[in-house]
Amino acid sequence: MNIFPLVVRYGTIAVAVFGVFSMTQVLDQIRAQETAIPPPPVKPPEKPVGTRLAATGIIEAREENVAIGTPIAGLVTKVLVKVSQQVDKGDALLQLDDRELQAQLIQAQASIAVNQAQLDVALAQKLKVQDNLDRLKSITDQRAVSQDDVRNRSNDLTVAQAQVGSAEAQLAAAQADVKQIQMLIERLTIRAPRPGTILQVNIREGEFASIQNRLAAMILGDLDKLQIRADVDEQNATQVRKDEDAVAYVKGDSKSALPLKFVRIEPFVIPKQSLTGASTERVDTRVLQVIYELSIPEGKQLYVGQQVDVMIGGEKATPPKS
Repeated sequence: MNIFPLVVRYGTIAVAVFGVFSMTQVLDQIRAQETAIPPPPVKPPEKPVGTRLAATGIIEAREENVAIGTPIAGLVTKVLVKVSQQVDKGDALLQLDDRELQAQLIQAQASIAVNQAQLDVALAQKLKVQDNLDRLKSITDQRAVSQDDVRNRSNDLTVAQAQVGSAEAQLAAAQADVKQIQMLIERLTIRAPRPGTILQVNIREGEFASIQNRLAAMILGDLDKLQIRADVDEQNATQVRKDEDAVAYVKGDSKSALPLKFVRIEPFVIPKQSLTGASTERVDTRVLQVIYELSIPEGKQLYVGQQVDVMIGGEKATPPKS
């Protein structure tokens, strides 16, 4: 009896069984190496009853944050404020290097002294010519005076007066140069455009401030009251209603609802910039921005830049204690 066909048949079956077994072992090892996706650390907030729209938002200072820039590029010699420092309008924030302008100011101030001396000489010359002309005219018998001398003295007086006018103009120009340089020097001291709190300082002494930097030298904001800038998806923009209040939940706190008061709708749809990082998020979304006023609840710490979930049109939260 020929057993070769039986060996081939049963050997093929054994190889197939071994292959299935090996594949099962490999799959088990892959599953063992996979990391289970942990549940979210904080349960997402539940939508209040009657909520029509949901949006993401970001906390801002009242009247928005102010990105402090510099008028020209230059070396920073002094940073005069710190983070969290309160400033008033006009307070100095930082100082740029003004040594070149200070040198120009010295030269311009010296020009004032030179032009003042030239004006004094012109005035003295005019006085001399005027005196000579007056003495000629004071002679009783005009027949003893040559009319040519009188005309010459009169012409000399006219020239002297023109020289005085020229000297006065040169002095005024020198004084204007000094004022111009002083204004340019003053411009190198960056001042607060309005009262507020320094939220961020992104530059240090010795660094070079460039007008092309995307990162502002400082961020200034009014923290007495906060506002929320909510991004409503473009597809839901037509459902946004004016004067409709909302509630917000800070990321990480899904239980404490913050009441929001409608301020305005910014009627300009823009590309979305505040990304949450979720894999399902569309980065090409365009949004309509709605501004809400936020009162800081007693005993709760909120920070500018925090992300919030905004629920529009639902049941209002309990107003915070004042």
